[in-house]
Amino acid sequence: MADAALPVLVVGAGPAGLATAAELTRRRLPFRLLERGPSLGSTWENLYDSLVLHTGRHLSTLPRRSYASGTPLFPSRQHFLRYLREYARAFSIAVEVERDVVALRRSSRGWCATLGDGTLVEAGSVVVATGIVANPRTPDIPGRELFRGHVLHSVDYRRADPFLGQRVLVVGVGNSGGEIGSELARAGVDVTMLVRSGANVVPLTIAGIPIQYLSSVVRTLPRPAQEWVVRQVQRISERRRGAPVFPRPAHSSLDEIPLIGFHLVDAIKSGIAKVKLAGLARFTAEGVCFTDASEAPFDTVLFATGFAPALSALGARIRTDARGFALRSDRVTSCDQPGLYFVGHNYDSSGGLSNIRRDAPIAAAHIADCRVVAARMRGKREAAVRAAENR
Repeated sequence: MADAALPVLVVGAGPAGLATAAELTRRRLPFRLLERGPSLGSTWENLYDSLVLHTGRHLSTLPRRSYASGTPLFPSRQHFLRYLREYARAFSIAVEVERDVVALRRSSRGWCATLGDGTLVEAGSVVVATGIVANPRTPDIPGRELFRGHVLHSVDYRRADPFLGQRVLVVGVGNSGGEIGSELARAGVDVTMLVRSGANVVPLTIAGIPIQYLSSVVRTLPRPAQEWVVRQVQRISERRRGAPVFPRPAHSSLDEIPLIGFHLVDAIKSGIAKVKLAGLARFTAEGVCFTDASEAPFDTVLFATGFAPALSALGARIRTDARGFALRSDRVTSCDQPGLYFVGHNYDSSGGLSNIRRDAPIAAAHIADCRVVAARMRGKREAAVRAAENR
């Protein structure tokens, strides 16, 4: 049982950590919020300059606070960073920066965290709010050491300027890959999108309404009705924009987040971006060899191959699902370790921020309930000790 006298440790001061801290503050629960970077929201500070949320501002908020008046329907990275800072000020959230949690283990009083400088931090319970962007996933492709060009992950991309005059291969066609690929193409970069199994593409808005808002409503329907809506959206899109440029993958857009918006599709149809339907087999000195045995020269290979949950601090203390997320008994509570919670680890078409807004209050409520129980047990133990001493 966690020690109710110790603070809650919240790991990560991005949106998930700030939302959790606000909910703990509201319940007057002591906590420490540790961030490995130099400022709150440091991961968002370092994402590409042109990033704009593809989830509308009404469903892209944290608990109990809206955006400032005048914020666009789709906030930019700078709008969102400003929102995070204002959120921290509104709830008087103190963030301990440059405090990298490298290990989390159980202790006799709950949990003990080891920081990068060797400092130990004790906690009654832990909320892992590290998200996924902190852990980019790059496939191990043979021959990388032979390649004379540059290799980077989408998390390292900032703007198109450094790639002018280059031949760039973007591997992956998720939302980051789609946005970066279309930005490079519109800047005049010779860009090729490598697509292995296809992609579901949905409009950013329908009749001016963000697709995320419609998705939130659709998800309340039975699965057959959801699939029917998806098919209608596909038909409307094809009537308005023509045949899809990517093969349809085996999975539905209900099961994996689709490519939202037609910026990349339009760039491909206009001829300023190219598509290669294959996998990446190996690097060569001048470029790559594809799984169809063809080769092509490139100056830069940019992996837009997604991210994995940042859970390395927990080691083998937890089990994970097929996508690498910790197994949970509900949306937030660890199946394996008491006093361990996860916020920012639910992702679907309703948006990561929408899920954070839902999950942070659940985690804080669970922690509050557990601390009440722990405090009562501690009181009973202390009363028993006093009674024994008075005999």
